[in-house]
Amino acid sequence: MAEFFNALNDDHIAFIAKQPMFFVATAAADSRINLSPKGYDAFRVLGPDRVAYLDLGGSGNETHAHLIADGRITIMFNNFANPALIMRLYGTGKPVLPQDAGWDELAAHFDILPGTRQIFDITLDNVQTSCGWGVPQMEMKAERETLVKYHRQADPEAWVEKTADRVKSIDGLPTRATDRYFGG
Repeated sequence: MAEFFNALNDDHIAFIAKQPMFFVATAAADSRINLSPKGYDAFRVLGPDRVAYLDLGGSGNETHAHLIADGRITIMFNNFANPALIMRLYGTGKPVLPQDAGWDELAAHFDILPGTRQIFDITLDNVQTSCGWGVPQMEMKAERETLVKYHRQADPEAWVEKTADRVKSIDGLPTRATDRYFGG
């Protein structure tokens, strides 16, 4: 049975810390619903009603576009081990880019990975837990290093040229251009 909470408690925070992945869902009026899996050590609890996650460049920037247009975001964690549990975090978020005020404060919570383009800062409205009994049990084998390796090996000048015109979502919603961290 689902339970709702006004904020994260210590048990929720401990549960989140054990999860190797999470899912992010956003939408805006007249656009596709975007649902993305996320890995790496990229999620942080900043307080009982505030979380953030580090975002690397990938196939698109839908979350950014949707948060600018609408602001709503849902983050879901599944425990693929025991005990079964699903947790959803409902809230509103905003993209914080390296050139924005607030970047340094947020970035201090993360190891900035090659390919980092923004951090999503999310204020929680509520937290929901449910049983998760229908979710299969699976084991974490390893992180995929492919995305970080791709960004680490990229030529920064070629990347800027390649992505200069990528300032819209797949539905034509605007995004803000960002410098991407290439790392070493």
